[in-house]
Amino acid sequence: MTTAPAVPLRDRLGLPASAGRHRRLIGAHLIDSLGTGLVLAFTLVYFARTTSLPLTAIGAAVSAARLLALPTALGVGPLIDRYGARPVAAAANVLSALAYAGFLLADRIWAIVLVCLLAQVGQAGYWTASTGLVVLASPPEERTRWFALVQTLRNTGMGLGGAVGALLVGDGGAGGLRLLVTLNALSYLAAGVLLTAWKPGAPAPAAAPRPSGEGGYRAVLTDRRYLLMVTSNLSFVLSSMALSVLIALHVTEALHLGAAVAGALLVLNGVQVVVTQNPVSRLLEGVRPTRAVAAGSVLNALAFAVFAVLPGASGWLVGTGLVAAMLVYNLAETVATPGREELSVALAHPARRGRYLAVNQLSWSIGQALAPGLLTLLFVHGSAWPWLFLLAASLAAVPALLRLERPTAAVPDIPSENGTPVRV
Repeated sequence: MTTAPAVPLRDRLGLPASAGRHRRLIGAHLIDSLGTGLVLAFTLVYFARTTSLPLTAIGAAVSAARLLALPTALGVGPLIDRYGARPVAAAANVLSALAYAGFLLADRIWAIVLVCLLAQVGQAGYWTASTGLVVLASPPEERTRWFALVQTLRNTGMGLGGAVGALLVGDGGAGGLRLLVTLNALSYLAAGVLLTAWKPGAPAPAAAPRPSGEGGYRAVLTDRRYLLMVTSNLSFVLSSMALSVLIALHVTEALHLGAAVAGALLVLNGVQVVVTQNPVSRLLEGVRPTRAVAAGSVLNALAFAVFAVLPGASGWLVGTGLVAAMLVYNLAETVATPGREELSVALAHPARRGRYLAVNQLSWSIGQALAPGLLTLLFVHGSAWPWLFLLAASLAAVPALLRLERPTAAVPDIPSENGTPVRV
């Protein structure tokens, strides 16, 4: 009688075998996300408590900075193509460190706009380059596991950072807030140092031939297949914003429950994604990225349908429905995220990958800028409307994603670094 060979714990958890060789990259991702979590929810609070400026003026300054930062990804793309993802990501972290150090001196509207703009540029630059970091670290067969690991690190770091930030804000007053931004600046500096010291080590792939025709962003914007992927990704951007824009509003205003309930749902999101992201990705290995992402869209639509009908429920159905909808919403994130990142790489021509990733990142910047105003406007007209809008957007993405499986004569399958066609 033969016994099946034991499956290593690493494989059972869905972790990439090459992770041990890239501890500095893992540390940089974790520290960068920790810094993001530290101040993500406290920027307005910081300036309101450390300056004498009115809150409305502070809010306008932060919004103006975010709008000015929208084109950042398009500027970062050519830098990635020319210098590589690692130095660009390291420079973005250093810029973020300088920006948050500048928070300590910002006490005028123009200064708040400047430091917040630099912070947004640094963050957008880092996340535009981060997909390229995974390409440097991972062999093609482990790329999905790496994207899952990065998502886990991001949620872990942001969760820990948010907890530390809440503790400092709650107990430290203005001094605690200044300590918060100081720690944030130091965290970004540490992440930049780690990336500078990190050596991918893998042999450089053979240079991919440049396609015929015009180069630069013109070639990207004429790639209909990639633009279809980016358009479908916008539905996920809007869906992800439900976490920060809609959940608390829906729980407190539509369901008339305490803010603690909304906080518990946000904690559930972080814990579920951190614990299950890599194992879920392992179970989906062998599934086409397009179909995994489409499945995530359907799961999102199901969650949004439950959220939409909850105001008409009563008693225990409300609490049960909230938890069920949140579990499905979290599952959609874990199912779709690695596949979305894989598609953004697989459909990008290697010679212009930085520009391709920049266009994909722009969908995030635009969606994150539009979502707060759009979703709250819909909410004012009825608590179900934003959920129904997100439901429709999620379902509309499904046929677009499945269409990506059909190569066209105009846009043939793009070869990967090892010369084999990418299976999407």
